[in-house]
Amino acid sequence: MDPLDLHPLHLRSSGTSLLLAFHTGEAQIVHWGADLGEALPDLKLLAAPVPHSALDTPVIGGLLPQASSGWLGRPGLRGHRSEAGTPGFGFSPALRVVSADSDGGNTAVVLQTDPDAGIEVRTTVRLNPGGLLELSHTLTNTGATPYQLEELGLVLPVPGDAVELLDLTGRWCRENHPQRHPITQGTWVRSGRHGRTGHDSSLLVAAGTAGFANRSGRVWAVHFGWSGNHEQYLDTLGEGRRMLGAAELLGSGEIVLAPGAAYTTPVLYAAYSEHGLDGVTERFYDWFRARPQHVRTQDSAGGSGKARPVVLNTWEAVYFDHRIEPLIELAESAAELGVERFVLDDGWFRGRRDDHAGLGDWYVDEAVWPEGLTPLIDAVTSRGMEFGLWVEPEMVNLDTDVARAHPDWIVGPAAASHKDGGRLPLEWRNQHIIDLANPQAWQYIYDRIDALLRENNIAYLKWDQNRDLTEHGHHGRPSVHEQTLAAYRLFDALKAAHPQVEIESCSSGGARVDLGILQRTDRVWASDCNDALERQTIQRWTQAVLPPELVGAHVGPTHSHTTGRTHSITFRAITALFGHFGMEWDIRQATDHERAVLRRTIGVYKQHRGLLHSGVRVNADLGEPNLRLHGVVAQDRSEALFAAVVMASLASEMPGRVGVPGLDPERTYRVEAIMPTAEDVGESPYVQIAPPGWLDGGLTASGRFLAEVGLPLPVLRPEHALLLKVTAV
Repeated sequence: MDPLDLHPLHLRSSGTSLLLAFHTGEAQIVHWGADLGEALPDLKLLAAPVPHSALDTPVIGGLLPQASSGWLGRPGLRGHRSEAGTPGFGFSPALRVVSADSDGGNTAVVLQTDPDAGIEVRTTVRLNPGGLLELSHTLTNTGATPYQLEELGLVLPVPGDAVELLDLTGRWCRENHPQRHPITQGTWVRSGRHGRTGHDSSLLVAAGTAGFANRSGRVWAVHFGWSGNHEQYLDTLGEGRRMLGAAELLGSGEIVLAPGAAYTTPVLYAAYSEHGLDGVTERFYDWFRARPQHVRTQDSAGGSGKARPVVLNTWEAVYFDHRIEPLIELAESAAELGVERFVLDDGWFRGRRDDHAGLGDWYVDEAVWPEGLTPLIDAVTSRGMEFGLWVEPEMVNLDTDVARAHPDWIVGPAAASHKDGGRLPLEWRNQHIIDLANPQAWQYIYDRIDALLRENNIAYLKWDQNRDLTEHGHHGRPSVHEQTLAAYRLFDALKAAHPQVEIESCSSGGARVDLGILQRTDRVWASDCNDALERQTIQRWTQAVLPPELVGAHVGPTHSHTTGRTHSITFRAITALFGHFGMEWDIRQATDHERAVLRRTIGVYKQHRGLLHSGVRVNADLGEPNLRLHGVVAQDRSEALFAAVVMASLASEMPGRVGVPGLDPERTYRVEAIMPTAEDVGESPYVQIAPPGWLDGGLTASGRFLAEVGLPLPVLRPEHALLLKVTAV
């Protein structure tokens, strides 16, 4: 079929439209944003004007931007061939549409080819029922010689009224903090060369109208679902057009496609919202929760798996001090509080008395566990709890049997193993990386973890990855791409063999949090920081994309191990409630008062986890930057939980009245403060002579009143929180 005769493809769902046109001979996205309705004009009349001192025909910003169509910004495809040993040939493709098909619903497949360049690109576009867009390319080498791929980007146009850009950044123990700035001419780029997603990676890149906020403004946002090296960018040309995109960041010569071979990009996920960032969040939550493998979020029968159990992790309780008697005491203490999953962290395997040795020798240490893990597992399961175990399968210490026996399994930049003079990357936490692109190494790791799961009653793996993949090579060539895919295969194979086992993605905390890894894991560890003040920001922005049931949130010790701060038990408990709740603390040392608050919080969590893990996340827009109000509202708006949080001292003497967002304006609600109660309070969280009138007895008002007039909040001390229960009456 002549591409000029192809009809436009219009995908519509949940207030979002994506319009693909082909009348120029090239596929281009004419619109991604608000729903356009059914009536469309003649798209040929939307051709851009031709200004002076420019190409003589309108420039096309295609589905894959190309210089052959006049695009002067960042190209969508970069690559070349060698002829007679000389590289650089076929550097500028002219891809044109061959076919464009729709399934009659919300999926389109577009095929573009350049026979002269020997390249074919098949693009899949899917607009999910909740409005989340998925975009990916597959490039096939149809030529007779190898094709070296340098970059294959995924881009979406954003309109000129998107004038501000928000992204996230961070570091170890301070992941996912926002930064925003005006959009100006040029190319803004965020590069991630960690070999993993990265502590500083942006989970979300959002372009929006002036002043867009939590609940207002139009927003176009993307997430790149990949756990390896990547770039995210906004390309703004001098002629005014903008492309928001991402691509895998490939090493030199990393992808060389033989004739007939293909490369598929990771998926770019994209959300449009007319109601600020919370609308973007709702798109992502709908997509996650519609997946067949998604964790169950209710306490009723059905679903895949079980409701999110209360967790106790042993790391900040015992560290490497693994002795059966204290661990059984810890299990007894946990069971008495109502814990449902007990996780033994680092230190259980051969030679692992500190972080200098042991990684790679995945055998239970007979010196520490002469009877294996069975006595502890039995002590845990006999008390009604599941048993979980920490592993780090992708890493290796040099002081291990496996490293001594197989030096060629250790990743390095040289073709020779370090034993034969090959240089190793710098160490990180005294460890290196197992080359999973080596089939023998991959099989060894699979066999060891598979054996652990077959020989022990393990319901959960905390799967860590504690270093960047610097100078990562296989046989002397860069191989982050191969390593990432091999790691995915490892997760997938173990999941297939042990479907009942849940897996957490941990990577020094939040350095591997993305939708690529979450296709094969059941939750993430958002940060190694359990400081509740830091966690307020980390969890808010991690949950801008990930629903709370996928985000581990633990009550840490009174004195934070990573920041040195001390926080009240109620502040720590309320913070951890808004996630997959747990504890990481030697709770044997907790005071009677702290244990009473923990027991009460666990009861609140168990009562409301169905709401917390299925509802709509809302974040109020407040003028005071140190005051926050966030919550979860039930899908039918019959109930909600909110937390009012004072992050630091307020500019005003009183916080004033705060509107409660997300409720049904026509319904009547009862609002009650449920934490802290008089029994919860050791030192009072308030700085006031008298509380606001509603605080002790509650308040009944309409959703409209609560949103527009709001509630006068008590004067909370800095770094304290108030938990509110809202129920329709």
